[in-house]
Amino acid sequence: MKVNIDIDDKHEETTLTIQAKEWTEELEEIVKVVKKRRQQRLFGVELDQTILLDPNEVDFVYAEKRKIFATLKDRTIEIKMKLYEVEEILVPHDFTRFSKSVIGNVNRIERFELSFNGNLCVYFHSGNKEYITRKYVAAIKEKLMKGGQAYDR
Repeated sequence: MKVNIDIDDKHEETTLTIQAKEWTEELEEIVKVVKKRRQQRLFGVELDQTILLDPNEVDFVYAEKRKIFATLKDRTIEIKMKLYEVEEILVPHDFTRFSKSVIGNVNRIERFELSFNGNLCVYFHSGNKEYITRKYVAAIKEKLMKGGQAYDR
């Protein structure tokens, strides 16, 4: 991908032009990020207290029994939002779908293990683990190869 930026006093407003051969998921993500006027915050609730969550510390977010939870290194915090709303906030922070009910932070992944059924077991630096269903495996591999991060220790 090639990026051109032209900064000049003659421009009255900021205009973004994307030239591409075809529409891709990558372009869709770029448009989502650009359309966000200001970064929304992610809040969790723990012991009747509202907590501001740092997306860089969240391993994954999941839905269970009609509630949404964020998993950090050593704790799980409830989020009072819908999973798709959380996903919109976290996409610019390199989160992606792992399954119908899980969104994971690709920057926190340490390693993968292939399961017998075609799913991937993902291990995070924190020691937490989660599964990526077959439907999402190819997209995550592509994202990691195109610039998402996965670290090996």
